[in-house]
Order: sequence, then C-alpha cells, then structure tokens
Amino acid sequence: MSRRGLLLLSLVMLVCTGCGSRVIEHADFAPFFDEYGVEGAFILYDRSADTYHIFNPERCRASFLPASTFKILNSLIALETGVIEDENEVFPWDGSDYGFAEWNTDHSMRTAIQVSAVWFYQELARRIGFARMQDYVTQVGYGNRDITGNLDSFWLDGALRISPEEQVAFLQRLYEDALPFSDETMATVRDILVVEETADYRLSAKSGWVTRVEPQIGWYVGYLERDGNVYFFAANIETSRPDERFGPAKIAITRALLRTLGLLPQ
Repeated sequence: MSRRGLLLLSLVMLVCTGCGSRVIEHADFAPFFDEYGVEGAFILYDRSADTYHIFNPERCRASFLPASTFKILNSLIALETGVIEDENEVFPWDGSDYGFAEWNTDHSMRTAIQVSAVWFYQELARRIGFARMQDYVTQVGYGNRDITGNLDSFWLDGALRISPEEQVAFLQRLYEDALPFSDETMATVRDILVVEETADYRLSAKSGWVTRVEPQIGWYVGYLERDGNVYFFAANIETSRPDERFGPAKIAITRALLRTLGLLPQ
C-alpha cells in the first residue's frame, strides 16, 4: 500500500477540548521524520474547515528557542518603531565573514529575511533596544515572553521559548491583522515572507535553526494560501547528531507533508 494509503488508514479523529475545533492526529507522519533521523512535530490549521492536523501532539505543545523564526516578530517591531525606514532600506555589510556567502553583502529587510542574515536582525534588535523589544514581545504574548539574555541573540541562545502550537496561533493573528501593529506594518511583513507563488497557491514561510545549544532544533513555520483557504503550519525537528541533511530537513519534511495532505503538487 502507498504511504498515502497507510496515512489515511491511520488517521485518529479527536475533538479539541474546549475549543470546538476538530483535530486529526496523523500517526503515519513518523516515517517522514525517520527518513532524516530526527525527532519532530508538525501542526497545520485548516482555517476553512476549522481543523488541526497534528503529528506528535505532546511536542507540538512543548516550547523551544525560536531561532530565526523570531525574525518575523523582529521585523514587525522594527518597522513599527521606525528604527528602519522601510523593508527596502539597505544596511551596509561590515566586511566580516559571517560564514555564509549570501550573508556577506549589503542587505535590506526584504533580502535579509529571505536568506536569514543574522547580522542584519541583530542590528535591528540593537536599534529597537531592550525596553521596546520586551514591551512588544509582551503585548504580542509571544511564547514565554522572556527575552533574558543578550539583546542581539536572545532568540538564538537566551531564555525565549515558543511551541509549534503558539507559532501557528501567532501566524494566524499576523494574517488576520490581529497583532498590536499597524495594518501597513503587518502587510509589509506578510509581503516579505512570501517564498513561492504560482497560479495555484502562495507559500509564505520562515525557517529557523538552533545551533548554539544542544540538542539542535530546526523550524519551518508559515502558511499556504490556495483555493480561497489558508493553512497555517509549524514543523519542528531535533537532533543531537546533526549531519549535512539536518539543515534542509525541516523544509523537505514540511513540503512532503503538505504534498501528502494534498496542498502542494506531487
């Protein structure tokens, strides 16, 4: 039997306690993670059907460093506070070798978020300052709201933690203009998050990779628009023995699951 056939046979139908949403637990998503030798979790919210598709519900409720997925909120705060003129203002590269060729160049917010240039967002954080950063993290209710650590790296190695469930809720609020930012700010950030657009769908997403603490954590969070509907998702993976496959695994697994759910073409 095909993997999709096994998946359909193994669906476990549950009821979301206290929220009325339907929850479908997908036990047979496990092989997608096993293929890369990682532990992981996946959650997707189908807005029109008011249905959650979940693999590893316990891990979906657990909290982890957000790594570069925090760039979504960092972008919102930077634009709202005016520490950057707009998404196209260019910050000059300081000439340092940051380990990735695509980082070693001048960047705007629009280009920096696409290649996840850490130095650019560290500069934004320093311009924002601790007080304003904490204020907005608290207003948004982002994860555990704890930005203890270095101002320009707390999302990489500090105390901030967020769960896959919370990532999905945050993205839904961004999409629905329900965060404490201007409509213009939220529209701009939605625009720079688009990673793929075809005649059939538009995919907006941000990756993240925790490398400074053990075990290493990978993220891929975002939403898919198609057929008049929106699907919000968060994938989270973990390994104590990263190899060359770990970096791309988070995106590869997510896309495979979206294909299995019939949301991306095979």
